[in-house]
Formats: sequence, structure tokens, C-alpha cells
Amino acid sequence: MKWQGRRGSSNVEDRRGMGGGGKMIGGGIGGIIIVVIVTLLSGGNVGDILGGLTSGGTNTSVPYEQTAQEKELSDFVSVVLADTEEVWSGVFQDEGKTYQDPTLVLYTGSVDSACGTATSAVGPFYCPGDAKLYIDLSFYDELQQRFKAPGDFAMAYVIAHEVGHHVQTLLGITEKLDSVRQSLSEKEYNKYQVRFELQADYLAGVWAKHAQGMNLLEEGDLDEALTAASAVGDDTIQKQAQGYAVPDSFTHGTSEQRKRWFYKGFHSGTIEGGDTFNAAEL
Repeated sequence: MKWQGRRGSSNVEDRRGMGGGGKMIGGGIGGIIIVVIVTLLSGGNVGDILGGLTSGGTNTSVPYEQTAQEKELSDFVSVVLADTEEVWSGVFQDEGKTYQDPTLVLYTGSVDSACGTATSAVGPFYCPGDAKLYIDLSFYDELQQRFKAPGDFAMAYVIAHEVGHHVQTLLGITEKLDSVRQSLSEKEYNKYQVRFELQADYLAGVWAKHAQGMNLLEEGDLDEALTAASAVGDDTIQKQAQGYAVPDSFTHGTSEQRKRWFYKGFHSGTIEGGDTFNAAEL
């Protein structure tokens, strides 16, 4: 992706070196499995993941000295965020709506959000309660090494997916999903959650289409994003964690579904084609 020397976003909040307070995700086999499953892209209804956690602990500021690699990566995510701001402002304007920029929070170790306190084990997430994306940049190494999804555009896909959850919040989709949760069993709600996450993948693809139109993509970028989408499918992650997949527990979609909906968004480039909730097949 062509990003060096380009404008970064002014909506980046750097909390690196500050520890989050409150109660962390508990241990036990069940807790470990949950953390593994949501290691990546657990935005949207992050309250499900952080439920029972407390926010509002005391942060202790520690001077943080970033490495040259961290500086490059923080600059990169800032540029990608700026690109999402430009793209979605234009898309919303075309729809007669006004886009409100989210804030991206950089942190190390743990962080407090309006959705509770999370550790970096949760992975990048979006909290609709404060309209902020949270990311520990060490995830970039995990994306390459654990998930075998290298490349800067793989990381751009991660950011675009979380911004997709912000778009869903602005469009009222997040609120609608939350409103039906109490009336559904966990199994049935998971089906809605999968459609919600696949829609965020679609919206990430929409952004990528516009990025291509801005002549920002380089050869191999689309493949990097598709590899990342495939690597974080529920079936792939569960098989890595426990040797088998449990479809009824899926909350993000299979590897094939995630790739398919990202590519659909990339092919379409419009919001209208991403109604995953009424799609006959995912």
C-alpha cells in the first residue's frame, strides 16, 4: 500500500505506556477459548466479550519510548485511518448523511474503554459506547507470525474492519442488533452476530475499493487482505485452538465467508450491496 509521506489522522489517541485498570478477563479453559476466538476483529458488540468487566480503573502513566518499527507502524495506522475518514465521509455524503470520525486508541498491554477493560489478548476491537477503535500494535507481529497473514494491507484490512463496525453504529445497525439479543437464545444470537461481522468485512471491502480508486493499492495488496480475512475465520481459529470447529458457536463467520464478503464489498464499492442480514446464503 502506498502510504509513506501521506497525511495521517488527527484522531489518534496514544495511551501506550499506560495500564488499564479494572478487572481483566478471567482464566479457565472457557475463558482461554473465548480469548482465542476473539483474538482478532472482536469489535461490533465488544460488550459481549468484555461483559462483567469493570471500567474506570486508575491508569498509571509510564514514559513510553517506541522503537523505529513501532513508529513506522503507528504512522501507518494513522494514514490508514485518515484514508477511511476520507472514503466514508464521501460515501456518507453521497447518501445524504454526515460521517462522524471515530478515534483510534493505541495502547500496550491493557486498556480501559466504555465497554470495559481489555488486554491485548482480545486483539483489535471497536467500542460503540465511545466510538473508538483500540489496538495494541504488537498485534501486527501476531498477524504475521501466528495467523500467517503478512503485509501492510493485511493490517489495513484489520483497521478497515473495525471502522466498518463504526459505520454500522452510525447507520443504527449496531443498536438494532443489540435490541434483539434478549429475545434470542445464544445459538440464534450467534447467527445474527455472524451476519453482523460479515457485514463489517463487506464494508472493509468497500473501503478497499475506494482506496484502489485513489491509486493507493499496490500489487499483492488485495491478496494480503483476503489472506488475513481467511486466517481469522471462526472455523480456522477454533481448529487451531481445540482441534475442531463448533459451528453453533461461530460469531464471525468461516474463513470462506469472510473472504467472500470482503471481496463482495471490494467488487461493489457501495453500502447497498452489504445487507448480510437478509442474504439467503452467506
